[in-house]
Amino acid sequence: MGTKHSSMGFKTRSPLYIFVVICLCCLFYILGAWQKSGFGKGDGIAIQMTKKTDCNIFTELNFETHHNYVEIIEPSQPKAKVFKSCHVKYTDYTPCQEQDRAMKFPRENMIYRERHCPPEEEKLHCLIPAPKGYKTPFPWPKGRDYVHYANVPHKSLTVEKAVQNWVQFQGDVFKFPGGGTMFPQGADAYIDELASVIPIADGSVRTALDTGCGVASWGAYLMKRNVLAMSFAPRDNHEAQVQFALERGVPAVIGVLGSIRLPFPSRAFDMAQCSRCLIPWTANDGMYLMEVDRVLRPGGYWILSGPPINWKTYYQTWKRSKADLEAEQRKIEELAESLCWEKKYEKGDIAIFRKKVNDKNCHMKSASVCESKDADDVWYKEMETCKTPLPKVSSANEVAGGGLKKFPERLHAVPPQIAEGLVEGVTAESFEEDNKLLRKHVHAYKRINKLIGTTRYRNIMDMNARLGGFAAALESPKSWVMNVVPTIAKNTLGVIYERGLIGIYHDWCNLEDILLEMDRILRPEGTVIFRDEVDVLNKVKKITGGMRWDTKMMDHEDGPLVPEKILVAVKQYWVGGTGNSTSSDQ
Repeated sequence: MGTKHSSMGFKTRSPLYIFVVICLCCLFYILGAWQKSGFGKGDGIAIQMTKKTDCNIFTELNFETHHNYVEIIEPSQPKAKVFKSCHVKYTDYTPCQEQDRAMKFPRENMIYRERHCPPEEEKLHCLIPAPKGYKTPFPWPKGRDYVHYANVPHKSLTVEKAVQNWVQFQGDVFKFPGGGTMFPQGADAYIDELASVIPIADGSVRTALDTGCGVASWGAYLMKRNVLAMSFAPRDNHEAQVQFALERGVPAVIGVLGSIRLPFPSRAFDMAQCSRCLIPWTANDGMYLMEVDRVLRPGGYWILSGPPINWKTYYQTWKRSKADLEAEQRKIEELAESLCWEKKYEKGDIAIFRKKVNDKNCHMKSASVCESKDADDVWYKEMETCKTPLPKVSSANEVAGGGLKKFPERLHAVPPQIAEGLVEGVTAESFEEDNKLLRKHVHAYKRINKLIGTTRYRNIMDMNARLGGFAAALESPKSWVMNVVPTIAKNTLGVIYERGLIGIYHDWCNLEDILLEMDRILRPEGTVIFRDEVDVLNKVKKITGGMRWDTKMMDHEDGPLVPEKILVAVKQYWVGGTGNSTSSDQ
C-alpha cells in the first residue's frame, strides 16, 4: 500500500494485496533465480559496515537522528510465528521454476519452461538460506566483470562456453570477459557495429529487450551507453545464467517465449535482439516474432545475429543444409515485412530490421490483426498468431502512440499515454505532483539510510511502481530499479516504459506469502522500506519478527501527526547451516 492520493485517481487496494511502496534490496527479484548475498571473507565494504558491536544492523542506517521512534502498543496476543530455515538443498529454490514440477508439463512450445507455481499445499513456509561463504557482491562497475564463486557456485558454463568468452573461473571468482556466442571478441565491438545503424549514442534508444540472454553481457555493456536492457532466459541446462546476470548487477528475469505472452506492455522497447537465442521464429506461423512486434515501439529496431544469418559461412557448423537455412531466412524476412518492418542492414553475422513508425506505409498485406481490445492484458494470457494493431495516426510521419523525447529528457517529460488522457484519473498536472512527492520520499529515505544512492544498493525493486516516480527520483548509473506493477492495480507499466524505465507485471499473494517471497529474493543485509498506516505496518512487523529481520518504525517526513508511517527493515546476515552469525570468518 503506497501513499493514497485521490488526485492521482488510484483506487485504494486491500492491505493484503498491495502493501509495499519500495523494496530497496541488493536482490534477485520475482521471476528471477534466488540471488544470494550478505558478506564474507575479504569483503571490505561489508567489514567496514560491521565493525561495531551490533553486526546485524547497518551502522550507517540512522533511525534516530531525523525521525522519532514510534512506540507500538498492541493488545495482548500470541507471540509472532517463528519461521525456520529451509534445508540447504533449497538454496537455489525458485518456486515457479522448479525442475521437478516443470518436467510434468508438455515440451511443446516450451510450455514446461514457463511459470508453473506450486499449489498452496506445496508452498515452502520457511526461510531460504544463502550459501555458506556468501560474500557481498563487488560494487558496480567492477561487479559487471567479477562475481564471487561462493555466491553462485556453478561452474558448468565455464566449460560449456569456454571458447565463447561467456565466463571464466579464476581462483575464487568468476570473470566475465564480455563475450557471447555471436560476439566472442566482446560486447563492446558488437555494440559498436549495431550503433553504426541504430542511434544508440544520442538517447533515442533507451529500453532494450534481450531474448535468450545467456549471462546478459549485452545488457551489461549497454549500461555505460545509458541503455537499460531487460534480459530473459529460461531456467534450463545453461545452469544459473540469469542468476549470474543478477549477481553482476544487470536486469534479468527467468522467462521464455513459449505459449504465454511476455509480461511487458505493448510498445515498450526501443530495441530488441536475438543473439543466437535459438528461438524458432518461423514456427507457429511466426507467433514469436509477432510477440516481439507487440512489445517493440514504432520505429524500434530488432537485431538477429545467429542462425540463419550468414548461413553460407556456418551451414556446416550448424549441421543444416543450405536450402533449409536459406528458406528459413527468407521466411523470417517475409514475416518481418508482413509486420511492417524494413531490413536496414545485413553484414556478416548481423541483420537489423526497423519497425515502421506507423502502419500507413506498409507495402504488403499485413498479418492478420489481433481482435483483443487490450493488448496490455497479458498476465497468463496465451500468445496469438496475429499482429497487435498500432494506434491510429493522422499523417504518414506521425509516430503511432506518440513520439518520445530523447533520454534523459524523456524521464521527466509527460508520457504520451498521460498527455493523451489514456490513463484514467491521471493528468499532466497530477503526474508532476507524483514526481514531486516521490522526490520528497526518496530524500526522506536517504536521510534514514545514507547508503541509498550509493553502489551498496545496485539491484532495487519498487513493488508497487505506479507511475515510476521512485525509480525516476533514484535514476543513477550506480543502480537500477525493477518497477513492478501488480496485476490488480491500475495498469501503468506502459507509462513507466515511456519514461525510459523498465518493469514487469506480477501478482502478489497474501501478506505472509509476500513477506516470505521478499525474504527469498532479498540479500542478507538488504533493506526494505514500507510506507503505510500504523495498523498495517504493525501486522507487517509482527510477521517479520519471526523472519530474522530487524525493524524500526518512524514518523512520516512531515511529522508525527501524519497517520502514515515508515517501517524500515534490515535482513540479518545468515547462511545455510550457520544460524545468525555475522562474524567475518564465516
